[in-house]
Amino acid sequence: MEELFYYNELYDLYGELLTEKQKNYFEDYYFNNLSYSEISSNYLVSRNAVFKQLHIVIQKLQEYEDKLQLYKKKQKLKDIIKELDNDFIKKQLEELI
Repeated sequence: MEELFYYNELYDLYGELLTEKQKNYFEDYYFNNLSYSEISSNYLVSRNAVFKQLHIVIQKLQEYEDKLQLYKKKQKLKDIIKELDNDFIKKQLEELI
């Protein structure tokens, strides 16, 4: 479950860097909870093609995170916000992330 949340967060950060096909497969699998077989039927491709494409998407998302570290920075900001005493600043920062 934690892995699913992590990939969804990475997708939110880096999804626009993926191709339309990659976005569709990812969203169908992770957001719409479709199986590889259901996705392959929807796009008229093999089940193996869907599996490979999703594997590539996960690799790309992780590669983007390794280079840009936006998720890591976002998590650090959340930790800092938790420690703030000023509610106004806290709210302003939460809106940014």
